Amino acid sequence: MQNESLILEELTVWSTPLFVTQMPDHDFLKDALLSAVYQQKNQQTTAIESQIAPKAKHALHESTLDFLDLADANVMEAKRALEELILEIAATVNHAFWPEDMQADAHIIESWYHVTQKGGYHDAHSHPNCSWCGIYYLEPGDAQHEGNGGLNRFYDPRINAEHYADPGTAYLGGQGVWDFTPTDGQVIIFPSYLKHSALPYFGEKDRVVIAFNSIIEAY
Repeated sequence: MQNESLILEELTVWSTPLFVTQMPDHDFLKDALLSAVYQQKNQQTTAIESQIAPKAKHALHESTLDFLDLADANVMEAKRALEELILEIAATVNHAFWPEDMQADAHIIESWYHVTQKGGYHDAHSHPNCSWCGIYYLEPGDAQHEGNGGLNRFYDPRINAEHYADPGTAYLGGQGVWDFTPTDGQVIIFPSYLKHSALPYFGEKDRVVIAFNSIIEAY
């Protein structure tokens, strides 16, 4: 018999928002951005130009952390569009916490490309010293084909969330990861604390992404 006097209030706490969208004007920007990526890649003297955690990366090329600062009209437009997306997200999730009269801007402070070749991967990591991060799939390569890998995997930030499993924990999803299969022009924006990795990629065609870190400034 149901207890009609029992009142249960559900509180959703410590949730982790991820946002997925399509890059504005991707069809127009793609070829020009790829050209800029490969022009810079051809000038690299080492695979990991950023010099950051080279042992965590295999069979991929990474630029220095200022790719979207190139003096190129299409690169500048891509940066503007991404900053606009970031600001919209930040304003949405912080609506209840920002003063009504507050104005804000999003600034991409670091940006780089990954050109991943067959067998390439990037171990699990997070991005410090920023608030929102993103991955723009400029060219997903052959990742859409089953068995080719190249997925981006995000890891549950709730420590020990799955230290025990029974029917009462089914709502946790049965796994501690969330996988994204790259699709052409897709953008994923996520909080900087969220650990993620790029799983091994086995396609013949290059998998090319532009990644970025951002901060929000108020005035």
